[in-house]
Amino acid sequence: MVKNMNTLKENKTLFIYIILFLIISSISIYSASMYLSPLLGKLYIKQVFWYIIGIVIIMLISKISIKDIYKSSYIIYIINILFLILLLFVAPPINGSKSWFTIGKISIQPSEFMKISLILINAEIINSFYKSGKKISFLKELKLVLTLLLVLAIPSILTFLEPDTGSVIIYCIITFTMLFVSGIDKKWFIFFFFILILGFSSFLYIYLYKENLFIDIFGSNFFYRMDRIINWNMKSGMQLNNSLISIGSSGIIGHGFNKAPIYFPEAGTDFIFSIYASNFGLIGIIIFITLIMIFDLYLLKIAKNVTVNKYKYTIIGILSMIFFCQVQNISMTVGLLPITGITLPFISYGGSSILSYMILLGIIVNIKEDEKKKKAYK
Repeated sequence: MVKNMNTLKENKTLFIYIILFLIISSISIYSASMYLSPLLGKLYIKQVFWYIIGIVIIMLISKISIKDIYKSSYIIYIINILFLILLLFVAPPINGSKSWFTIGKISIQPSEFMKISLILINAEIINSFYKSGKKISFLKELKLVLTLLLVLAIPSILTFLEPDTGSVIIYCIITFTMLFVSGIDKKWFIFFFFILILGFSSFLYIYLYKENLFIDIFGSNFFYRMDRIINWNMKSGMQLNNSLISIGSSGIIGHGFNKAPIYFPEAGTDFIFSIYASNFGLIGIIIFITLIMIFDLYLLKIAKNVTVNKYKYTIIGILSMIFFCQVQNISMTVGLLPITGITLPFISYGGSSILSYMILLGIIVNIKEDEKKKKAYK
């Protein structure tokens, strides 16, 4: 009990952010519940429950040896891969996607936890590469790049088949950001850019001019997802239109709590920012954007202050994921980016999402405590 209290005191800034996110999340989900059936209308209570469990998880992870966590990264990665494979065979389709295991009233989304293992295993691989002390050559860097691409490709393919394009994008953001900060020759990223342009151009050509071939290769479900992107580009689609109307009409102070004026199909998840913005208007938006910016800078400050490179890679991987999801989710609700199904970190409803972020925060707390011990020994 005393150790847990010490953890709270030493990381009080982090826990203040968590409480603020909890408040914003629960009141936004409560407001979104007006669009849900009576059976689903209590999601805000479940969200509070997941937050409480998440805080307990932070406490528990902070007591595990950080070395043991990294040593287990390969095992955790393999377990998550097995879960992703199992999903394709036994998971029930939900909204056209086989992304969740359903146990009673609880749904578990393995792709959320895959992000954690990807960050840990990437940090371990990159750190081992530079820690070897061997002279860095083109071939050695090539080996590192190919290893990371293989680690990325396996869960990406499995997750794409669910289908869950949003998570695949996040996997890529995590891997390439961690590789970028590792100190690898930046010429590799010029190469990646040209490959990306070539691949995207070929993909777009098949989609636009070879529709039947596109459906044969990627399936009709993915063809529908591409249509959603086109709808975004044309600023059409019910979800986007309703989001723009709701946010645009909210004014300076919003329509008022629990008075969102228009229906959203994914009010508690993908479009939770629209609900929040319609309730609290421009002032509420400014407060929320300021809060997440300060939180991101807080994580960046921790990354800059750690002395162990492996820790730095890990925190940057976590921050890149959180920052990208924040930008993508908010931007898609105002029509700046396509609707990809990426939720708003710490705010959107979802047990798997909340627990995965709490596990990552627990790892950061663990890293901070290990850094404190190292400084104490000096």
